[in-house]
Amino acid sequence: MAEAMSQPTIAVIIFPGTNCELDAQHAVSIAGANAKMMWHSETDLTGVDAVIVPGGFAHGDYLRTGAIARFSPIMKSVEEFAASGKPVLGICNGFQVLCEAKLLPGALRKNAGMKFLCKEVELEVVSNDSPLTSELSVGDKRTIPINHFEGNYTCSDETLAELKANNQIVLRYTNNPNGSLSDIAGVCNEARNVVGLMPHPERACEEILGSIDGKEMIASFVKAAAESKAKLVNA
Repeated sequence: MAEAMSQPTIAVIIFPGTNCELDAQHAVSIAGANAKMMWHSETDLTGVDAVIVPGGFAHGDYLRTGAIARFSPIMKSVEEFAASGKPVLGICNGFQVLCEAKLLPGALRKNAGMKFLCKEVELEVVSNDSPLTSELSVGDKRTIPINHFEGNYTCSDETLAELKANNQIVLRYTNNPNGSLSDIAGVCNEARNVVGLMPHPERACEEILGSIDGKEMIASFVKAAAESKAKLVNA
């Protein structure tokens, strides 16, 4: 019981159409965190040390991916949570939601070639100064699954210059599958506590799934959650 109480608590946000919440829950649990499943109409993040917005098709991807989810009641709380400096991770559809909420720069559009992609891709770590990559080294390569139709990252030339200048590009594709600008697979915010990526590290955390290449990314995020918890305890 004492061990469970000492573990960080990570909220996993569920929207109508989310379908990767159990993957995220399992991945953070085996990495040493408690997962708290939260419906999008909830607003109380008390006792939460980090937030994951998982993959799926929030609100059926109507209008634009993440465009409706961005206005769900819980997102106001997530915005305030992020503004306080606590770690937030968006995976696939969650990345799209965070971009729509302006918690991350840029936007996601339909893949080049207009095809849904479901395969493994190789990623290169561009920055390890993020809640997702702190347990990795710059230049490390990891093979992670993707599963998306609108994963083509785009932004203005000005924003791209800022991303590069501020070292906010966290992950790049080594062989760009979807047309993403500058091969971008994941970015963080300028404060470096909010991060999003299109690939699914939570689906590559156990040998039984065929790969543990995502394990260090999930471990990095759990570490960030633990540090967030420690700051609160010591405040």
